Amino acid sequence: MGPVEFIVLAFPEEQLRVPAVEAVMGLRKAGVVRLIDGLVVTKTAGGEVLAAEFDEFMELQGLLRHREAAQLIGAEDVQESAELLERGSCALLLLVEHVWAEDAAIAVRAAGGRIVGSVRIPPERTEAA
Repeated sequence: MGPVEFIVLAFPEEQLRVPAVEAVMGLRKAGVVRLIDGLVVTKTAGGEVLAAEFDEFMELQGLLRHREAAQLIGAEDVQESAELLERGSCALLLLVEHVWAEDAAIAVRAAGGRIVGSVRIPPERTEAA
């Protein structure tokens, strides 16, 4: 298995932006990432936090149909992610495996090594460089 990452993609309204969702899910279809788990979290204008399964949204139905593991994104993840959201917005919570890195991970493990860390560099930092 390649590296796994938890990603929170926020949207400025209480509903998903379909073109953005389609672009992200295109990576899954292309085999670049494998979607392990996912939820949609909404922070209402009143501050209430709601979590919903993908199948509750037409554009996300069936994406986790072949889920191999139990639900891995839990209530604590939902609450921590909701703290990142403004009122009246929503987010996709995704747990993805970087399939593109699987061959490298296999080679590292075969050599007795292991992946011990990963850091996502914010786009602002790389643009400045």
